[in-house]
Amino acid sequence: MSLLRITSLLEQCNTGDAPFPPTDLFNEGWLLRLVLDWYSRNTEVSSPLQFAPNARWFSEARLPSAFLKRHHKDRLAEGWTSADGVIGHFDLSHRKSGCKLQADARQFVVTEAKIFSKLSPGVTNAPYYDQAARNVACIAEVLKRAGRKPHLMDRIAFYVIAPKAQIEAGVFHPDITARSIAHKVKQRVDEYGGSKEQWHEQWFAPLLDHIEVSTLSWESLIDPIGDTDPASNAELQTFFSNCCKFNQQVVPRSATDKHRQTNTPKLLAEP
Repeated sequence: MSLLRITSLLEQCNTGDAPFPPTDLFNEGWLLRLVLDWYSRNTEVSSPLQFAPNARWFSEARLPSAFLKRHHKDRLAEGWTSADGVIGHFDLSHRKSGCKLQADARQFVVTEAKIFSKLSPGVTNAPYYDQAARNVACIAEVLKRAGRKPHLMDRIAFYVIAPKAQIEAGVFHPDITARSIAHKVKQRVDEYGGSKEQWHEQWFAPLLDHIEVSTLSWESLIDPIGDTDPASNAELQTFFSNCCKFNQQVVPRSATDKHRQTNTPKLLAEP
């Protein structure tokens, strides 16, 4: 009964009679979950989000930081980072959704999903330390805690996923570059007066030689789905359009319109 009512309520989001804001459903978080779900079930399709054998995904996984609180009034500390989506070989702590890399992991991909928002500019104790630098530094800490050196991994990546128009407008440049991230993390490390140098030299610096840091457009991930699964493509295209519409922005034109339809997606249907 409860699940059926939830489905019914969600279906009202696109009717004009929703009893709660449509953006509770039509947002980047749910769009990412739908995209990750599709790629997890279609592992033969080549994509930056292609799943390795036995890889999994999780939304809102918590990533540990190398700069956690050392004492009660630590003026430099930050908390764990919540990742919009993670793909790879990892386990989760039962209560806090904390992400722990498996001992023989080969893949670890972290994604940050956007519709029209920019990267978060920083943390309370380091306003320059933006969302990109923070996520990549957390990836280094995840590797460190697992004792898994970057060169042992087949794939490590951090992607910001956003509408093509936002990427082409330079919204995320130059923050999504190895140079920018390296500079901001080094500044963060320097504030600790040498106590984080070993972490930087042994884990963060080697990570930069193996990680892919880039932006991906929603269109580049959704459009190719139409070549093998037109029905899912149509539903994802419509969901993406609704995300843009209900966030009160112009709907970006898809890179290819050949699969675009205007039907309402069957959000909870079986594949």
